[in-house]
Amino acid sequence: MKTLNLVDITCYFNGEEQARAFLEVLRWPEGVICPHCEAKDSAYRLKAKPKGKTHARNGLWKCSACNKQFTVTVGTIFEDSHIPLSKWLLAYYLLCSSKKGMSAHQLHRMLGVTYKSAWFMAHRIRYTMRAEPLRSKLKGIVEVDETYVGGKQKGPGRPGLESNKSPVVSLVERKGRVRSFHVDRVTSNNLREIMTGHIRPSANIMTDDFKSYGFVKKGFASHDVIDHSAGKYVRRAKGRSIHTNTAENFFSILKRGVTGIYHHWSKHHLHRYLNEFDFRYNARGTTDGERTARAIQGAEGKRLTYCKPASM
Repeated sequence: MKTLNLVDITCYFNGEEQARAFLEVLRWPEGVICPHCEAKDSAYRLKAKPKGKTHARNGLWKCSACNKQFTVTVGTIFEDSHIPLSKWLLAYYLLCSSKKGMSAHQLHRMLGVTYKSAWFMAHRIRYTMRAEPLRSKLKGIVEVDETYVGGKQKGPGRPGLESNKSPVVSLVERKGRVRSFHVDRVTSNNLREIMTGHIRPSANIMTDDFKSYGFVKKGFASHDVIDHSAGKYVRRAKGRSIHTNTAENFFSILKRGVTGIYHHWSKHHLHRYLNEFDFRYNARGTTDGERTARAIQGAEGKRLTYCKPASM
């Protein structure tokens, strides 16, 4: 996995049999687990008998515990998809290895699928990249900042109030993870809800001088403020650097993805793109192959159909 590149994927994803075998190893590294009853090492592969009348398609397994049949795609976003599994895995690699993302038009041209299929594939993949809520809260020094993405500003005033830009709040752990959220407006109430739900009370919070962060001192171990309105961006205190530059660096990658690759994000789908950029940032210390494997493993236990795209 560490050396997975474009040369390797021509071998791994060259056909459906190779792609299925690759996914089986990735999903069941310690033995086949039935997706229906979760029994381990109780399944056996079905094969068609040469002189029999029964037919067993490739990749079919049967669980001796619950007596149900399944394939490696059952219980994942690949289930019941008419798109070849090899193209699914290649799409994963392309999205995970491109620092600023890859447009649905590019996937459509490279994979030989319709634009509609490429668009939906990309959103399914972003769905599997989503971090599980409350799996582990952020700790240590956490920078909290907000930015605005979307169309051009219309009229005077702060972006997000009298413009068609969308507010995004990001929580960035120093040398760690990031979690981003699309909000209707940046207020004390939604900032408090996001921060208390995703940051440990023992964390040291760093923000700019935005007044809506006034509640932070009462809910966390410490709150350090950098006065951006006075033109200050870094200061030293209590033996540490106080700034929100880590969050600003993440925003720069996010905005380059908008302007250079996607060009436009609607408010309805913004949270899905945030999943993608959060995932790549959180896996920045891994290789393209390891990042792709981690994303594919996130496909287990998630289903998404055309009739429920807003539930992602």
